[in-house]
Amino acid sequence: MSEGIEGQKPKHSRGASFVWVSAAYALALGVAVAVARYWGWSVPWQTVLAADIAATVVVFVFSRALDNSSMYDPYWSVVPPVVALAIPLCTPSSAPSARVWLVIALVTLWGARLTYNWARGWPGLHHEDWRYVDLRTKTGPFYWLVSFFGLHSMPTVTVYLGMLPLLYAVGTGTAPLGVLDALAAIVTLGFTVIEALADEQLRAFRRECEARGERGVIMDRGLWKYCRHPNYLGEIGFWWGVFLFGLASDRGALWTGVGALWITVMFVTISIPMIDKRSVARRPAYAEHMKRVPGLIPNPFVK
Repeated sequence: MSEGIEGQKPKHSRGASFVWVSAAYALALGVAVAVARYWGWSVPWQTVLAADIAATVVVFVFSRALDNSSMYDPYWSVVPPVVALAIPLCTPSSAPSARVWLVIALVTLWGARLTYNWARGWPGLHHEDWRYVDLRTKTGPFYWLVSFFGLHSMPTVTVYLGMLPLLYAVGTGTAPLGVLDALAAIVTLGFTVIEALADEQLRAFRRECEARGERGVIMDRGLWKYCRHPNYLGEIGFWWGVFLFGLASDRGALWTGVGALWITVMFVTISIPMIDKRSVARRPAYAEHMKRVPGLIPNPFVK
């Protein structure tokens, strides 16, 4: 979920960096599977959480060893498709329903697209997300402690909460397909498309600015004309779609909306203000842009 990567760390080529990331995530998957087998599936939410924590610890070890917390960046989009597939495989039930296949397909589409977007924009381990670089400066010798809890563990808990509806949607939920499933599919796919389109528009804009040697230009075209963070809007909407699938499969899944709610709060109160503050510091005109263009909810009347 990075919006810009900075921090020179001249160690590895881009190819070697991807080898390290692949090795880290392969080992994390192996450890997660081992933990899940040991834990058992009598209480699925506990099993998923235990495996999730174990995988996070493995990735953190690599982050620490390679001195780069950006090793964790793809975790957000890699884990949900794996969990969506693992739950029906491990939960004793009848053959997967149409809903199960639909949810797996949509979550995998979202995850694959977001992971690809990260991969093509990641320069390698010689760079680190600018937010992590700032945090290093502020926390000094305590950085890795903060990194474990703030940059690794907190996002893991966040995405875990977002995945809770999957325990019903592809696990224990037995309600037949209905109107709510259709709405869930529209929301999930629609916001995935919004996020993808916003990312593509931003990528094209940055290429144009680089080609012209322009700096400090504000993105205000396409979806970005109507709100400042359409990519975040797409991300938030996706998780609400996942929640709707859980609710469609079992009305008892209402409590799992805590995940989508927390993700919404996190983007609105942490991510967006952080990005906006940095943008104002780097682009003086951005303060006026903020007055004219809303942060998250699009305004179709923006001129």
